[in-house]
Amino acid sequence: MKKILFAWIGNNDLLAAANDGKTGIGPICQAATTRDFAEAVLLSNYPKDKSANYCGWLSKRADLPIKLNVIYLEDPTDFRSIYDHAKMEVRAYLENQKNSVELTFHLSPGTPSMATVWVILANSLFTAKLIQTSSERGLKDVELPFDIAVDYLPDLIKRKDEEIGALFDRTDHDATEFSSIMHRSKIMKRLIARAMTVAPHFLPVLIQGESGTGKELLAAAIHKASLFKGEFVAVNCGAIPSELVESELFGHKKGAFTGATSDKAGYIRAAKGGTLFLDEVGELPPAAQVKLLRVLQEGTYSPVGATISEKTDVRIIAATNRNLVEEISAGRFREDLFHRLAVAILQIPPLREREGDIGLLIDYLLDKANERLSAGRDYSPRKLTAAARTILLQHNWPGNVRELQNTMIRAALWASSNLLERHDIQDALLPIPQRDKKGDVLGRPLGEGLNLENTMGEVARHYLERAMKESGGNKSKATKLLNFKNYQTLDNWLKKYGIAVTVDEED
Repeated sequence: MKKILFAWIGNNDLLAAANDGKTGIGPICQAATTRDFAEAVLLSNYPKDKSANYCGWLSKRADLPIKLNVIYLEDPTDFRSIYDHAKMEVRAYLENQKNSVELTFHLSPGTPSMATVWVILANSLFTAKLIQTSSERGLKDVELPFDIAVDYLPDLIKRKDEEIGALFDRTDHDATEFSSIMHRSKIMKRLIARAMTVAPHFLPVLIQGESGTGKELLAAAIHKASLFKGEFVAVNCGAIPSELVESELFGHKKGAFTGATSDKAGYIRAAKGGTLFLDEVGELPPAAQVKLLRVLQEGTYSPVGATISEKTDVRIIAATNRNLVEEISAGRFREDLFHRLAVAILQIPPLREREGDIGLLIDYLLDKANERLSAGRDYSPRKLTAAARTILLQHNWPGNVRELQNTMIRAALWASSNLLERHDIQDALLPIPQRDKKGDVLGRPLGEGLNLENTMGEVARHYLERAMKESGGNKSKATKLLNFKNYQTLDNWLKKYGIAVTVDEED
C-alpha cells in the first residue's frame, strides 16, 4: 500500500531551502528522508514562486514525487478556512486513487491551527497516521488516546468558541422560533434563512425531504415566526383511512353518510386563522386533492354533505418524502395542486449531508434522552465514551434525525452503566436494510439529490458487513473474501466506514 504524506509548508521549511539545509533541513524534508513515502502532497499558504522553489529544493533531497497545492488563506490561524481546504484537498486526492493508500498527516510544519485540524481530520473523516519531527528527537508517530482526540479536543475548541466560532459556522441571528432546530452546517443555515423569509407571508409552503428529517418541526417553526394568531394543526394524511379523509379534513354534516350522527368540524376549521400542516400530502386521494385545490385557489371549502361553502383563511404547509413530479407523471397527484402548493419550496437535507450537525445533535438528543428517562425509576444520566461517539459520527443514518433520536433513547435505556460504550451503541443501532437490486445504487438519478461519496460508502459498508457476517467475524477469512492484500487493509476499511464488530483474529 502506498504511503502518502500530507503537510502544510511552514516557515522553517522555507528557511531550510533558503539556507540549503545548512541550519537544518526542516520538518517536511526530515519526514520525507526518514520514512519511505511514495508521494508528498504539500499545501502552502505562501506565494506560488516561494512554494515552487521549496518543492524544487525538496525534490533534490527526497526521492519522491511532490504535488503542490497553493492555497490563499486570509488568516493562517482561521480554523474554518484551514479545515475546509485541508478536507477538500484530501478528499480530492483520494477520489483520484484507484488503489487504497495509507495517509500520514504531518503536525510539525505550519501553524498550530493547521496541526489541530490535521488531528481532527485524522480522528473523524479520514483514516490517517499522525507524525511530528524535531531536530532533537527526529521523527515520531503521534498516538493520541481516543478520549483526547475525539472528546477533549472538540471541548477545547468549544471553550474558545467566541474566538474561533467560524470553525462551527454559528449564526447568532437565527430567530428564536427556529432555535429548536439544532444545526451549525451551512446547508441548514441556508434552509433556515429561507424559512424565516417566507414565514411572515400568507403563502403556501411545500417542504420536501426524506423520512425523519424534521419536516413537522420546520413547519411548526415557520408558523411560530408568522403573523397568524390561529392554531398550528398537524395532520398525517397517510394515517387517515381513504374513506374518511374528506370528513377529517373538511368536516361533515349530520346525516351525510352512515354513522354521521352529528355535525363535525374538520381540521380546516380547527386551523382557521393559523396553519394546517399536511404531512405526506402525496397520500391524499383524488377527491380530497380537488377540494384542497379549491381551498388554495378560492379560500373556500364544503364539508361533506353541505350545500353551502364556508370561507377559511388557513395557511397550508404541505410536506412529502415522495417525488411529486414523478407522482404527477404516474397520474397519482394533480399537477395544478402541485403548483398551488409549491409556491415556496424548502428542501430539508438528509442528516448525512449536514456536515457538522451530527455531533451537535448527538449531545442534544442524549441530554433529551436523559431528561426523559430520568422521570422513571433508578435511572442516572448517561455519558458517551469516545469510542461510542465515533460509531455514532460514522453511521450513515438512513432514518435521519428520528433514527438518531431513537438510537440515543435505546442506548441510554439498555446500558448497564452510566458510560455508553461502543457495544451499547452497536446494540442500539438498527440494521441497515440490504437492497437486492443493484439498480437501487447504480440507477439513482443524477442531479442535486445525488451524493456520490455517500453512495460509494453504502456499497463499501454492504460488502464489509457481508464479509464479516459470512466469515463469522473472523478477520482473516473476511480479508480473503474481500480479496484484500493483507489484514491491515481490512482494518483500515472497517475504521473508515464505521464497521465496528467483535471478531476472531485468526482461524
